[in-house]
Amino acid sequence: MILFGESLNVISNVIGKEFKQADPAKRNPEPIQKEVLEQIEKGMDYIDINLGPAKKFGTELMPWVVQVVQEAAPGVPLLLDSSNIDAIEAGLKVAKPANKPHIVNSIMARTARYEAMVPMTKKYDADFVALMWGPEGLPRDENERAALAVELLYFANEAGIPNEKIWVDGIVTPVNIQQPQAISLMLFQDMLQDIAPGAMSTCGLSNISNGPPNHLRPILNQTFMVMLQKYGMASVISDPLDTQLTAIAKGKRQDIVDLIYAIQDGNQPDMASLTKEMQDYAKTVNVILGNTLYSDSWLEL
Repeated sequence: MILFGESLNVISNVIGKEFKQADPAKRNPEPIQKEVLEQIEKGMDYIDINLGPAKKFGTELMPWVVQVVQEAAPGVPLLLDSSNIDAIEAGLKVAKPANKPHIVNSIMARTARYEAMVPMTKKYDADFVALMWGPEGLPRDENERAALAVELLYFANEAGIPNEKIWVDGIVTPVNIQQPQAISLMLFQDMLQDIAPGAMSTCGLSNISNGPPNHLRPILNQTFMVMLQKYGMASVISDPLDTQLTAIAKGKRQDIVDLIYAIQDGNQPDMASLTKEMQDYAKTVNVILGNTLYSDSWLEL
């Protein structure tokens, strides 16, 4: 599993003030560079630079951050994220080649967005994330996701961009609010190689646990990552501080993967035979699958 480190963003307590500082002379690159090196040490494959809306100073700030990151970690690919298209292009202009193409995150399945952004990614030979957020917002099910994917990828293909440079994001939603959407996303993920052969995939993994208490977030994130992996998910935007998630993603906890896959295949384990750790994963799979109604106390039941 490819991991995009998510901590480098405008809301980070460590570096947020540097992102918001308008005067380049007053910006301190050290907190950002320290964070980048720590993310790489913790196993992140890409560095996600997320400036959010970046309405003010975005076109000056994005290239500065890109240069600061690349000074600390030459050759590491970047995931550039902002709703300000000009800020993303300013970052692409100064980005030096890395060991893999840089990625623009993300291009929504809305005509105005993809017509403006797809040519930009081709100009700079960047990959891009195709976000399945359509004219009506979040797709209702896997079939709507598939229709949006076909529309956006067809446009990209016509522009000369192959599927292999596209990372499809079917959109993760909070399990405590829209429990059936998790299943819809897995079904869409299972369809992806049929409708877009060669395309990669990614997601904002932590959205699955956005809302539940903080102590439940890691196991939700870890479990759902494995469940998506079973259907071909290639990468996730990941919390670098979650060392268990990284260990699972890098193949160091095959016992957890085997258990989750077995439950997805309909083979429920004998709970009494499992350790407390493995019981928690089993219970979490069943919550995400909708076999158990979500509540904040599902691990205690």
